[in-house]
Amino acid sequence: MSAVSNGPGRGVASVAGARRGFRLAPLAQGFRPFFLLAGIWALLGVALWASALAGMAVPDGPLPLVRWHGHEMLVGFVGAAMVGFLLTAVPNWTGRRGHAGAPLAILLTVILAGRLALLPGSPLSTGLAAAIALLGLPMLLLLLLPSLVKARQPRLFGPPLIVLVFWGGDLLMLGGAAGWWAADTWRLGQLLSANAALALVGLIGGRIVPSFTLNALRKTGRPAEPSPLPGIDRAAVLSLLGVLLIDLVLPDSVAAGGVAALAAILVGLRLSRWHGLRTLGVPIVWVLHLAYAFVPLSLATKAAFLLAGAPWAMNWLHLQGAGALALMIVAVMTRAALGHTGRDLVAAPATVVAYVLIALAALMRCFGPPLTGGALAPLMVAGALWVAAFALYLMVYAPVLLLTRPDGKPG
Repeated sequence: MSAVSNGPGRGVASVAGARRGFRLAPLAQGFRPFFLLAGIWALLGVALWASALAGMAVPDGPLPLVRWHGHEMLVGFVGAAMVGFLLTAVPNWTGRRGHAGAPLAILLTVILAGRLALLPGSPLSTGLAAAIALLGLPMLLLLLLPSLVKARQPRLFGPPLIVLVFWGGDLLMLGGAAGWWAADTWRLGQLLSANAALALVGLIGGRIVPSFTLNALRKTGRPAEPSPLPGIDRAAVLSLLGVLLIDLVLPDSVAAGGVAALAAILVGLRLSRWHGLRTLGVPIVWVLHLAYAFVPLSLATKAAFLLAGAPWAMNWLHLQGAGALALMIVAVMTRAALGHTGRDLVAAPATVVAYVLIALAALMRCFGPPLTGGALAPLMVAGALWVAAFALYLMVYAPVLLLTRPDGKPG
């Protein structure tokens, strides 16, 4: 169950393709506009927030700036990547033609309208902006539903259902902020969306990381199957669903800390079987292991805070978002963009630097402020690392996502 190419890339353009030259093709495949939007929004969401922290006047919009930053890093950035992933994965899973052209343009317009409606300085009311912002993901799922139904494979509904839960978290955040119900459900929605995204990382990452690792090791002549540990894969996935459920019922509780601790152990055991250290010479593979390692690390940090009140662990949610979610997203986007545009599956040096910068930004954002007594400097350093990482991502991948394939083939 993967949207990412496993086969060899085709980095040299065909003669015919070379003669035609590159042309703009941002709507040729589903991942193209949304992987680009994800990179832009990741950069913008932190750049504006860091500017405000530095003293620049950034106006509130339909949401207070701090809530806008948190919402857009989760729903804007992560959500855009989810859309691009599903638009690429579902056609692969079902064997049906992907979406391109006008349907893709309409979906992009609706999702981008939601992002713009919530921007700082937007004159829209919170209720109207929320209504616009909530349209995108349901439209995506309705677009994909016919292919899923015709495939008649119930297991394929798993990732789209997780995305629907992710959208439910967004509804809780924006609905509460807009006053659609009496309770303030922002925190509950934030946890629900963050945990749904983490469950998707656990589910999809658990399939692609060992698979791509085995393929990479075969090319080196040193193949190694995952070490047997019966039941651990299913237990790890179920534990992440347990995290989602306990945070929905008893958020920020001791019980939630206990479930997080158990999930950290199970996910860590799962990761330990995949021979990640053997991939250190292949950045586009080792980054998948590093991203997955942030899952148990963030869960263990969460457990330390909820069970023991450890001050150094108070920002565990940033480790989950900026580490586990963001790094896995970039790892998958970079690989998928290369594989699905006929290029070699080799990370450029600038891409490798971006991988490292995102990991450092996540660690600095989580542990820097509590270890320095809440100083502003670690936040600014983390923001600078993050912005630099996504500037590098866009520098390398904007041409890949916007221009035709180098081999002249469609898509």
